[in-house]
Amino acid sequence: MNLLATFLQRAILQGVPILYGASGEILTEKSGNLNLGIPGIMYMGGVSGLIAAFFYERAAGERASGLVGLFLSLGAALLISMLAGLLYSFLTVTLRANQNVVGLSLTTFGVGFGNFFGGSLSQLAGGVGQISTKLTAAAYRQSLPGLSKFPFVGKAFFSFGFLTYFSIILALCLAFVLTGTRKGLEIRAVGEDPAAADAAGVDVNRVKYVSTVLGAALAGLGGLCFVMEYLGGTWANDGFGDRGWLAVALVILSVWNARKAIWGSFLFGGLYILYLYIPGLNRSAQELFKMLPYLATILVLIQTGRRNRAEDQPPASLGLSYFREER
Repeated sequence: MNLLATFLQRAILQGVPILYGASGEILTEKSGNLNLGIPGIMYMGGVSGLIAAFFYERAAGERASGLVGLFLSLGAALLISMLAGLLYSFLTVTLRANQNVVGLSLTTFGVGFGNFFGGSLSQLAGGVGQISTKLTAAAYRQSLPGLSKFPFVGKAFFSFGFLTYFSIILALCLAFVLTGTRKGLEIRAVGEDPAAADAAGVDVNRVKYVSTVLGAALAGLGGLCFVMEYLGGTWANDGFGDRGWLAVALVILSVWNARKAIWGSFLFGGLYILYLYIPGLNRSAQELFKMLPYLATILVLIQTGRRNRAEDQPPASLGLSYFREER
């Protein structure tokens, strides 16, 4: 029973950064933008928050407060992530650059950005694993008082920091906004038929900018969650692995539905670490097990293709550019 509780806990902890990235990409893709820069933005958000927390704790010394470090790191992660989303929007919406090329370039840049500044921070701190942001990380890891003490249920579901529960709340709110509000209708209209949305008086470029920038902010929170809650406020180059791409795959698995992305992220988290609980696996077999989330995505693609339901399909203008004619 204790082993099952540990597995569920780690599966959820693995899935939460993926859920943030997928939620951000769902919002972005609903507006018709395909941002393949999500993995890079997660790196940028994570390392930016870590840098802010590190220099704050180093400067404040014994007077450092975990709560202040939390707000500083949160602000830094959101700022850098939103700037990355703004850059993507400027290049693809205003300058009409190819979305796939820009997104992949942003991922390459973001991974390099994270590894360069994260590695430099490690050297400044005295070596790999020597980065000290324990007060800030402890603030992120603070679990729900009382509930985490319950046997099994407490460890499996109530032993996480606030970012874990916030990811679920955000996904539910996103699903409601997209399906139950006028703003959500505008976003979906822009993603389905930007010309018709423009004719109805919707500012297409503004919707694309706002959706993409907010989507990037959510992805940056995923990177920050991974660094602070999973890694405990330290850094390892290329430590994110393929979690950023799993976030993109989760968008497909959840058929662009933020509610479905919640359970999908936990499924991905469980599949991603399943090999750790199967004894006797060699290195090759472990790598095969890490492919399971992508296999699940392929199966969902096949199933949704057979059903051919409109609600299971991507926005009609996804990845295509729309530019308002001069009047």
